[in-house]
Amino acid sequence: MRGVSTENSDGKATPSRRRARDVKAEAATPRKQPRAATRRVSTTRAKVERGAAAAAPLRGVPSAPPAVTSSVLPTDLPDDRYFNRELSWLDFNSRVLALAEDSSQPLLERAKFLAIFASNLDEFYMVRVAGLKRRAETGLTVRSADGLTPLEQLVAISKRSQELVEQHARAFLDHIRPGLEEHRISIVTWGDLTDYDRLRLSNYFSEQVFPVLTPLAVDPAHPFPYISGLSLNLAVTVRDPEGGGERFARVKVPDNVPRLVRVEADRSSSSATFLPLEELIAAHLGELFTGMEVIECHAFRVTRNADLEVEEDRDEDLLQALERELARRRFGPPVRLEVADDMTEHMLELLLREMDVDPHDVVTVPGLLDLSCLWQLYGIDRKTLKDPAFVPATHPAFGERETPKSVFATLREGDVLVHHPYDSFSTSVQRFIEQAAADPHVLAIKQTLYRTSGDSPIVDALIDAAEAGKQVVALVELKARFDEQANIKWARALEKAGVHVVYGLVGLKTHCKTSLVVRQEGSTIRRYCHIGTGNYNPKTARLYEDVGILTAEPTIGADLTDLFNVLTGYARQDEYRSLLVAPYGVRKGIVDRINLEIERAQSGEVSGVRIKVNSLVDEQVIDALYRASQAGVPVDVVVRGICGLKPGVKGMSENIRVRSILGRFLEHSRIFHFAGCDEYWIGSADMMHRNLDRRVEVAVRVINPRLAAQLADVFTSALDPQTRCWVLRADGEWEASPSDGSSVRDHQMELLHRHGALG
Repeated sequence: MRGVSTENSDGKATPSRRRARDVKAEAATPRKQPRAATRRVSTTRAKVERGAAAAAPLRGVPSAPPAVTSSVLPTDLPDDRYFNRELSWLDFNSRVLALAEDSSQPLLERAKFLAIFASNLDEFYMVRVAGLKRRAETGLTVRSADGLTPLEQLVAISKRSQELVEQHARAFLDHIRPGLEEHRISIVTWGDLTDYDRLRLSNYFSEQVFPVLTPLAVDPAHPFPYISGLSLNLAVTVRDPEGGGERFARVKVPDNVPRLVRVEADRSSSSATFLPLEELIAAHLGELFTGMEVIECHAFRVTRNADLEVEEDRDEDLLQALERELARRRFGPPVRLEVADDMTEHMLELLLREMDVDPHDVVTVPGLLDLSCLWQLYGIDRKTLKDPAFVPATHPAFGERETPKSVFATLREGDVLVHHPYDSFSTSVQRFIEQAAADPHVLAIKQTLYRTSGDSPIVDALIDAAEAGKQVVALVELKARFDEQANIKWARALEKAGVHVVYGLVGLKTHCKTSLVVRQEGSTIRRYCHIGTGNYNPKTARLYEDVGILTAEPTIGADLTDLFNVLTGYARQDEYRSLLVAPYGVRKGIVDRINLEIERAQSGEVSGVRIKVNSLVDEQVIDALYRASQAGVPVDVVVRGICGLKPGVKGMSENIRVRSILGRFLEHSRIFHFAGCDEYWIGSADMMHRNLDRRVEVAVRVINPRLAAQLADVFTSALDPQTRCWVLRADGEWEASPSDGSSVRDHQMELLHRHGALG
């Protein structure tokens, strides 16, 4: 890795050297279960540092999440036609890291990308790696689409993750930290402080930190304490100066105190200096262990399995079952142990033994652990070190007029396509729900809620509507990962207000983004709808790129009525007039349209497929795209994250191009264009098994030519040869583009300018 030396000054091999030296032997050795307590430290450290060579060749850029089953259809396509899902995800996170290393980005934005990388990797281990470990430990040998067993994938992930973690740490230590210091933003050690600052921070420690700390000793009378997932901890060795032996103790770094402690007493100072909280605690361990001699102190952090497995029983309340599982989550088995690179051999061995962690699951981190704390630095008010501020523009259809028109009057004139964050969420979708709640002619509101914000105006509007006597139905998805507790809270608040709250279908997550408003207009009933690609969350709507359609089209209203009857009652329906609905219809609808493009190409007619998604790993969709390429159909894919498709392979995919755009906003919309059929679709589903088989998802065709032209513009901008992006090669490498030295354009900045959001 860049910036990592291969030898110490004393000539001994470093971790990088030892990993390389032992890689072949490790690849041939089956991965063992956690060893007995008597295993020697030296062998433990060797295994930790070298990891294991992947059973499949590792590329220089990404690595990825869980893999899936092979195509259910017989095919003459080659067996090795998919990239590994897990390694492809790691490739995605390496592209996030590349943004942090990009000197053309504002400095605090680069720090933000380091924080995002850290949070992403945490979730990857809590969910994806945890799932693979569970399969490996239970003896399940189901192979991924690219042919690897769970154990082989874990070996490859371990090696690639260690490389990325080292690169991540070096990006901070060698580039971001020095750059911030040039702008008088510093993260310092206790030894860097003046006597005055030490005295002031010692007082802060005594008043604000010391009362919160609970040192936990480990001896025959005190068992090894439980280490909660993602908590930062100090492993401490102390000695009794009166001839006693050495003892281990653990001190948890509290998470209800700022991780980075501001050194300056004057917060208006032009300097912003921060001391990591663990440094402050380590400097005052003598106050925690009075009369003892502190021998050593090292930081460590554990990641635990947080992938919930809720047993859904028709006879049991799902909310109660989920609350029970949430209580269990914090006690999930460890899947990763992060340790500071200065940790001693015997301390590491003790942690491995006491927490029952396998040496392969150790990640050695140079410098600070858990760089997600850099979000705290991003909160500093330094406009010159951040992207220029923007204000989402009110869509022209909802713009202010002398006589303001209601959303309903606007939609009676025609459909509206909103593109967030360029178009304001609050003056479009949020206004739609709020006006429906306040309108005396509205009879009913039905809405799906997958994720929303902590102080949700959408939920507030639904509560207001219910209290006003309207019929309000909210489908709250309790199993939205890591938002379960928040959604339980919202479900109870809505129920208390008189909203009919349902939790969806047994065995399926409800992931679609739909709203239905039923309004009395004279002697007729009219239905108004919103279908989008993003959540009803005003906060993420400023950070996530999404599209949505607001419409009074009768067939869409009828379809959403039928869909809500399925979600809230016992209706069974898998065919709709103008929608594709998973788990029955989205994959089939997409594959059928790809096949129509193949027929057109074979008949010499115009054909083409353009897809914009977060992830593309479904084998049936990928195989359909391969067949389209073989038939001469041009295929363009814009994928933010995981991609299992191999583009540019002669005889299979030479007509397929794949690119990835990462930047200021998280590209989240799912858009599909079938050129021969002249159809544009938007929807909530990525091309993944979980979306197409285990979720309720909705895609809607955008028929209005004016709105379809807006979607065409999105593709034109994203696929412009000069657009800054990464291009996926046939060998799995992601290549920065354009690379010819020509002028480069930023897709997201262009759209900000077009929508007038930058002024």
